[in-house]
Amino acid sequence: MVKTSRCAWCGDDPLYVAYHDLEWGVPVSDRILLFERLVLEGMQAGLSWLTVLRKREHMRSSFCGFDPETLDRAGPGLMDSWLADAGLIRHRGKLRAVIENARACLAMGDRFPEFLWSVVDGKPIQNRWKSLEEVPSMTPRSEALSKALRKAGFGFVGPTVCYAFMQSAGLVNDHIVSCHRHRECRALGKTWSG
Repeated sequence: MVKTSRCAWCGDDPLYVAYHDLEWGVPVSDRILLFERLVLEGMQAGLSWLTVLRKREHMRSSFCGFDPETLDRAGPGLMDSWLADAGLIRHRGKLRAVIENARACLAMGDRFPEFLWSVVDGKPIQNRWKSLEEVPSMTPRSEALSKALRKAGFGFVGPTVCYAFMQSAGLVNDHIVSCHRHRECRALGKTWSG
């Protein structure tokens, strides 16, 4: 049996492997999916991504399916229950940012995906890293995105969070070249039309 080559960061946890193989690095244009990825990356700050993945379905349920309109209406009234919910990441600042980010996303309207993708000129960046050590934790583009998001009213969107978001939502293809997903995400990027 031939072993599938993957980026080493995903290890062998089935949840991590599925995320790596099916989602990470795949270009996303849907407003709600982009919003979800941005919120989840903010939630991850200081924690392992596996912790976030394990709580993701519960967050989807608790955070109104990551729908910005519903979060804007219901979110402030849910804060106390969120803080008491062990199924969530109970960090007051991060939870407050979920509501603030929903409002900021709504203020952008239909421009939200275009706004995010503008940092890479609307086309996924195809990196060719040979090892995980080469992959940066932030770049000038993620710094620019962080600054623009903060100016627009978003929270928990530092340059490192923004780069992790860019990787997750396929704005950059950071699968190492020996990973089976590198070529697949590269092909998706070539046909990407936003």
